[in-house]
Amino acid sequence: MAQGNQKKTKGTRDERFRDIAQNRRARFEYAIIDTVDAGLVLIGTEVKGLRERGATIGDAYVVIRNGEAWLVGATIPEYSNASHGGHEPQRTRKLLLHRREIEQLAQRLNEKGLTLVPLRMYFHEGRAKIELGLGRGKSAYDKRQTIAKRDAQRDIARAVRRG
Repeated sequence: MAQGNQKKTKGTRDERFRDIAQNRRARFEYAIIDTVDAGLVLIGTEVKGLRERGATIGDAYVVIRNGEAWLVGATIPEYSNASHGGHEPQRTRKLLLHRREIEQLAQRLNEKGLTLVPLRMYFHEGRAKIELGLGRGKSAYDKRQTIAKRDAQRDIARAVRRG
């Protein structure tokens, strides 16, 4: 039987489509206005490091320099079985976006208070991708409102479960 025709059994995860890392704090800290998916330029053992140990994108952000988008502050741990050298875990990585997308993002980033933050990193058909969110920082009041909504949803879910 051809491998492509086999059915996936319930509970199995397809390695080609899986999340690597999520930045849950970003949605709490920022009001996300728009999202964009971008590819990552990775070297050598970085993909194996992602598959083996994931990544950390909580402190990461995106800058646009000279018409190119760069991911700063993301950590991809070294691959444990690398024979020599490996890669630098904290290096700045280039993002793959169309020129028009970069120009539009740069234009919107010039608006007051907008920033570009990574929301999640994932594999799509074996390629590492990153979802970026264009967001405006929330004030303390907005954060309290978010917490109140979350608590209300939790109370409703609890009441529904009880019967």
